[in-house]
Amino acid sequence: MKTLKTSLLLAGLLTVSASFAQGGGAMSREQKNAAEQSIEATAKADKKACESMRGNAQDICQAEAKAKEKVAKAELEARASGSERDRAKLADIKAEAAYEVAKERCEDQKGDAQDACKDRAKVQQQARADARQGQGTPPSKY
Repeated sequence: MKTLKTSLLLAGLLTVSASFAQGGGAMSREQKNAAEQSIEATAKADKKACESMRGNAQDICQAEAKAKEKVAKAELEARASGSERDRAKLADIKAEAAYEVAKERCEDQKGDAQDACKDRAKVQQQARADARQGQGTPPSKY
């Protein structure tokens, strides 16, 4: 199942990337609409793939699907506008999305281990935000 999720994630990112490559950075309204529809279709498929899972695995899958959709939409907006403000917003969304997924993964643990896991996720989120302020957009898992 993890391979399926990875494949869906990669397919969605490739679809969005292909949309960007065709536009060369400047996108027409039609290209942006098509990319938005592609993002939404991919998100719907990702969320549907989560339905067969149970428990926290399903919660993690849903968090990943939501995170991927938010990041893809923010990437699209940053690409379409080309503004520094939207690139900064994208970095923030990437950090928040990674944090939400990491926090959900921590739910598999109990007690002090869970608290420590969530603390590590928060520290990573802050490090990404600090990196963005210091040197531009940080690398992201999504």
